Amino acid sequence: MASITSFFLENQEMIFLVILAIYLGEEVIANVPAVLHTPLMSGSNAISGVVIMGSIIAIGHAAPDDYLSLSLGFLAVVLGTLNVVGGFAVTGRMLAMFKKKK
Repeated sequence: MASITSFFLENQEMIFLVILAIYLGEEVIANVPAVLHTPLMSGSNAISGVVIMGSIIAIGHAAPDDYLSLSLGFLAVVLGTLNVVGGFAVTGRMLAMFKKKK
């Protein structure tokens, strides 16, 4: 328990920054009109690509016996990849709605 408490005390600013980013992101996304959904999906795909690259780099720098870091990095790669693939699928379907039918 003492190690968890010391972790929170040492990283207090970063934890506050993550919580603030989550709140700000939720507020921004909640107020976006439906017309802007497709461009934002493309931006989301780019951000998820950065997450994938960052998690691959983190896995590469993790110690071979640090199973927590390796597991979290692998989970980040898998979830980021799913987000990118799903985002491109949704964006493709939305853009197909605007094409003229033959």
